[in-house]
Amino acid sequence: MLENFWFNVKIGIDHIIDKNGYDHLLFLLVLAVPYVFKDWKRVLILVSIFTIGHSISLVLGAYDVVTVNGKLIEFLIPITILITAIYNVFTAGKKDRGNKVGPLFLTTLFFGLIHGLGFARYLDMISDNSLMFLVEFALGIEIAQVIIVFVVLFLGFMCQTIFRFTRRDWVMVLSSIVIGLVIPMIIQSNLLNP
Repeated sequence: MLENFWFNVKIGIDHIIDKNGYDHLLFLLVLAVPYVFKDWKRVLILVSIFTIGHSISLVLGAYDVVTVNGKLIEFLIPITILITAIYNVFTAGKKDRGNKVGPLFLTTLFFGLIHGLGFARYLDMISDNSLMFLVEFALGIEIAQVIIVFVVLFLGFMCQTIFRFTRRDWVMVLSSIVIGLVIPMIIQSNLLNP
């Protein structure tokens, strides 16, 4: 039983760190890059809200309660990354960023719902769609996300203390790089190129 639990958790972890599915990594990067270590609780809450969103749509998609065109989801996932990265560019260095909790959390939840539909498409390839498997899979995803977010926070700390990047420059540069990576993903999506 425990062996099966860890196997399912590992499927979730592997899905996040899969080099072919780096879109999820890019979203986590732009979600976490504006923050520093002292904000770790807020970042953890954001990531958990994202997990709640994609877990809800994962369950709904896995049980065919919700079905969405796969091409649309593959188009919308990079759009969520692009919107988050652009938001970072326009709010980089602004002092009141942390005060607007509601809209940021709701947007993260909504984007999680979109990403979860992508996970549900992945799970169509796996025969086990039991609720226990979905919970264990989601736990693996959450573990991988938390690790990635702490890596982003650590890299931000290193660049801002050792290499003397300003926080604003760190957010602008990484968010701009992500924008440059997702625009081709959007252009090459099957929705735009049937």
